[in-house]
This record gives sequence, structure tokens and C-alpha cells, in this order.
Amino acid sequence: MPIVVNLDVMLARRKVKSKDLAAHVGITEQNISLLKSGKIRGVRFSTLERICEFLECQPGDLLEFRRSDVPPGH
Repeated sequence: MPIVVNLDVMLARRKVKSKDLAAHVGITEQNISLLKSGKIRGVRFSTLERICEFLECQPGDLLEFRRSDVPPGH
């Protein structure tokens, strides 16, 4: 998938536990886990806003686009 979720990286940088983030955002720890693994099809802006607020980061710190149609080395 060309969209990579770096939530686990931000949690580690901020030394925050998933359960604390889940409690602040108002979603389950399981949904945080699914988000971290990239096994979701979308995320509400309101959820993204609360995550960014809690982690003091920008959406671009959490989401990254990687082209999948470019051959390696090009």
C-alpha cells in the first residue's frame, strides 16, 4: 500500500503508550493497533486531529506516501 502509517514511530518518540492515546482519542486500543499496522481503509479527520493534538505532531508525521509503481533504483 502506498500510504504508510508511522504512528508506532511517533508513539515511541513521545514515549506514549497506545492505551493512553486510545483513552485521549476516544477509540479502542484495538483500533489504535489496526491504525499502527496500516490495516485500515480510512481515518476520520477528527480522530487524526486528536492524535496529532495528543502527540504534538502534524498529520505528515503520521502518514507517508510511498510510490509503488516506480522500479527500485529509479
